[in-house]
Amino acid sequence: MKSRQDREYCLIVEGSYFSEREAEHALRDPFIEDWVEETGRFRIHNLTEIEIVPGVVLGSLGVVMVDDEVFEIASTDPKRPLTEHKAKGVAEALRRHDMFDTIEIELRDTLDERFDVTEVKMRQAADEEEQA
Repeated sequence: MKSRQDREYCLIVEGSYFSEREAEHALRDPFIEDWVEETGRFRIHNLTEIEIVPGVVLGSLGVVMVDDEVFEIASTDPKRPLTEHKAKGVAEALRRHDMFDTIEIELRDTLDERFDVTEVKMRQAADEEEQA
């Protein structure tokens, strides 16, 4: 049995986005805009430097569509899963930016196959190459 600290959480969000890519942009854009205001510029490698809440960087979050206009946001880094505390912090940050209609925190089933970390990382790498 997993202890309370070993549990992994995710965010289930709803918004009028028709693809994972659109939802991912909705997740990232406000934080990137804040970064640009603070530093004056943005480069793709900065995703691993933009901290949403302590211990959670923007580049470590992945988005997967689970239903029409419903998405799961979770950590793509198996060494740094979202704890309940971190998930609450990320949810609050997303609420402040008002990019999603609803935001819920859920315990993530680690055996859940709908969120394949390897697939998400490959997709992110392809996106980074496109933007470069």
